[in-house]
Amino acid sequence: MELFSLAGKVALVTGGTKGIGRAIALRLAEAGASVAVASRDVERCKKTAEAIAATGARAAGIPCNVSHIDKLPGLVAAVERALGGIDVLVGNAAVNPHYGPMTEIPESAFDKIFTANVKANLWLARLVIPGMVARGGGAIVFLSSIAALSGTDDIGTYGASKAALGAMARSLAVRWGAKGIRVNCIAPGLVRTDFARALWDDPEKSRAAAEAYPMGRLGEPDDIAGAAVFLAARAGAWVTGQTIVIDGGMTIAGTGRGL
Repeated sequence: MELFSLAGKVALVTGGTKGIGRAIALRLAEAGASVAVASRDVERCKKTAEAIAATGARAAGIPCNVSHIDKLPGLVAAVERALGGIDVLVGNAAVNPHYGPMTEIPESAFDKIFTANVKANLWLARLVIPGMVARGGGAIVFLSSIAALSGTDDIGTYGASKAALGAMARSLAVRWGAKGIRVNCIAPGLVRTDFARALWDDPEKSRAAAEAYPMGRLGEPDDIAGAAVFLAARAGAWVTGQTIVIDGGMTIAGTGRGL
């Protein structure tokens, strides 16, 4: 499957030690990439790197809180030392410290959301794009959300940050496309991860949510990973500036409020 081969490529996945990020990291490795994962949890970084290495791929687990913007140059440098220049950046790390109306969000929570979910991704893109250009191209994938595409009662600021990623991807794609850089987003629906546990952990909530999806179930992390491989590989060579929705049909059904 040469179209989907990532042999010889180096990928960095932020928030890569659990949930969607971990699934993407493992699938990138299976496609042949050397993969670095970053998260705040030192032990999870170690264990995820070991799981990646078990697939036969080169791996690195690098602890880093991407909300600390001043730590990002060190993160990129550490990946380059361990594995080489970064060809694929997957910006998956995100936070949502506020569950409730946007009009009630504390300023500190608002700033945390936009720093981690938007600013960190832009700063990482700025750090890796020069190297990608020097090597003839690269792929950047931001993890958005269907909360970016419709209104929601309780995670509006989170949704706004994810909508910002779509706009940012389009602008970066326009600016850097001629240099071989492709920038896209993936917008998942409700996926059974620890991050989204409040939305699905209660059996009644989970059942009601699943019934709202035309495919009749919630997503699993691996449902998202294949699209990341596609966007990173030659199969996605003419795809840029797009937001690919993977949501079991929620947004086409008109039954949801953007989870």
